[in-house]
Amino acid sequence: MIAGLDGLRFQHWQTSLREDGVFVLAFDRAGTSVNTFAQDVLIELDSLIERLAMDPPKAVVVASAKASGFIAGADIKEFQSFDEKGTVGDAINRGQQVFQRLAELPCPTVAAIHGFCMGGGTEIALACDYRVASRSPSTRIGLPEVKLGIYPGWGGSVRLPRLVGAPAAFDMMLTGRTLSSSAARAIGLVDKLVDEPLLLDEAAKLALRGTTRPFKQRFMAWLTNTWPARQALAPVLAKQVARKARKDHYPAPYALIGSWQRSGGDIQSLLAAERRSVVKLSATPTARNLIRVFFLQERLKSQGGKDHGIARVHVVGAGVMGGDIAAWSAYKGFEVSLQDREQRFIDGALSRGRALFDKKVKDEARREQVNARLRGDLAGDGVADADLVIEAIIENPEAKRELYTTLEPRMKADALLTTNTSSIPLTELREHIQRPAQFAGLHYFNPVALMPLVEIIHHDTVSESTQSRLASFCRAIDKLPVPVAGTPGFLVNRVLFPYMLEAAHAFAEGIPGPVIDKAAVKFGMPMGPIELIDTVGLDVAAGVGAELAPFLGLEVPAALGNVEPGKRGKKDGQGLYKWVDGKPVKPEVPKDYRAPADLEDRLVLPLLNEAVACLHDGVVADADLLDAGVIFGTGFAPFRGGPIQYVRETGVEALLARLKALQASHGERFAPRPGWDALG
Repeated sequence: MIAGLDGLRFQHWQTSLREDGVFVLAFDRAGTSVNTFAQDVLIELDSLIERLAMDPPKAVVVASAKASGFIAGADIKEFQSFDEKGTVGDAINRGQQVFQRLAELPCPTVAAIHGFCMGGGTEIALACDYRVASRSPSTRIGLPEVKLGIYPGWGGSVRLPRLVGAPAAFDMMLTGRTLSSSAARAIGLVDKLVDEPLLLDEAAKLALRGTTRPFKQRFMAWLTNTWPARQALAPVLAKQVARKARKDHYPAPYALIGSWQRSGGDIQSLLAAERRSVVKLSATPTARNLIRVFFLQERLKSQGGKDHGIARVHVVGAGVMGGDIAAWSAYKGFEVSLQDREQRFIDGALSRGRALFDKKVKDEARREQVNARLRGDLAGDGVADADLVIEAIIENPEAKRELYTTLEPRMKADALLTTNTSSIPLTELREHIQRPAQFAGLHYFNPVALMPLVEIIHHDTVSESTQSRLASFCRAIDKLPVPVAGTPGFLVNRVLFPYMLEAAHAFAEGIPGPVIDKAAVKFGMPMGPIELIDTVGLDVAAGVGAELAPFLGLEVPAALGNVEPGKRGKKDGQGLYKWVDGKPVKPEVPKDYRAPADLEDRLVLPLLNEAVACLHDGVVADADLLDAGVIFGTGFAPFRGGPIQYVRETGVEALLARLKALQASHGERFAPRPGWDALG
């Protein structure tokens, strides 16, 4: 008996002693379906490790008792509460010291990993002597803390570079990307791969037998962490980060590199440096807003359930949007038929679909299965069997209504009919529909494979059941659904349109495109508005403008009103910019050119102004949904927490004063929209 632990049931940990003398410590957080580290979990683990240290077994295996996976990381909600109380340092110190005591146990320790292993889960695995992982595709290992504006703070940033070498470690920590078990094995993070049923047995064997990592791996891990190597590598890493993220927007990657570059001494000195740095980062607006965005994302994920009753999807319109919606649905497991008026359009979409599958599905047999789920359907025979029909034809109300009259009589009684319209009010489209309760908008964003948001557009006669089924379908295809009113432009395009329109006005005035783009990127947008107009297509922007400009009382400049054939932007190789190999060729700006002082305000404030109006008009149910929709639909600077969050942080009065200054110098399009008073 090991210090009286064998077979005892603790609140969050199951303990057992195997016949081979290996002690199994299985994490099973009480009251949750997923393992996350909270302080009470760590306190209990600390007492267990203390007793193991007094009476060590032959070896210890750390595993999960949950079927859902290994460990998802720290309890983010609890972490947020520590930030509010100012006790983040204590919480980080506890995690560091518990994991360090695990690392110091006088017996071999092994982490047995199956399923997701994130953040604190990876950090406890790093504190073990060895790691065994299942070959299951569900096993993913990562340190995604940078996405929350911090970096691994329970010893992960100290141990990972010294285990796998600085280049591989920073590739994981600076991007937050996850690795498959085989990729983790390749860099030396995992010592052995096994089939999932053998995980515990093989972990126990490894614990008793031990292993020696290849000399090259050990040498590179040592070499890349020496003082000279750190001084040489750190500036290179910082330069790589700077290509994607500004230091004033996202300080965490730079702090991580700097802490690693400067720190030395024993393990406690290294942990202390890590702790000081992460505590400082946790108090930044960036971290607080990125944690807010994390919870916004969780809220969108929670929309709908698992019961959508959809197995077959029929898409009408094989253009870029329709074809990509069809391919994504097939990739996510649905049987999909794709219809258009000519076979050549269908063939082009099927070809793009195959390219997506080649990129996403590495296993050849599985790729063939995915390919088989997507089929061309020139005659539209798939309508009769479909549970969900998605219309993705041209932005023309008459053409859409005419199509519905031919589709609806052929559909099953319980099938849903949806439109991918980007701006047409649904009250215009539901005229003459026989079952309006089963009709809604399902608005995707381009490119479908990359953009996470889907707007579920409702109208006055749509049923709750339809909205719920569509939210569940979005969940099944790994998209984030946001329910919005069916007014012109819905949420995302309505908020984005004044921003793009003002960029077009500035461009028409002679302000160079690269200068306009630079101002937006400086604010934190992922792409400048001139490049964005070219990317979505001047023709698409003009179509949205024709629908939205009268509704919003705005004037469309000539650049968006008269689109020349063959000059629609990226897809034609020529628009506001010239495009080569999918990249914009931006003209050189004279070195002595000075951008107008109010340019950033001219771009950003119309977006904020319209966001306030959308909230006032009830386009979405609340400010959190608005912020989530705009962040995930437009890429609006996540570190700012969303448009409404930015308004509240900056101050209503300050922003209104800046709007009124623009109104005085540039015209009535900057007049404050209704709703500002409610935010004051």
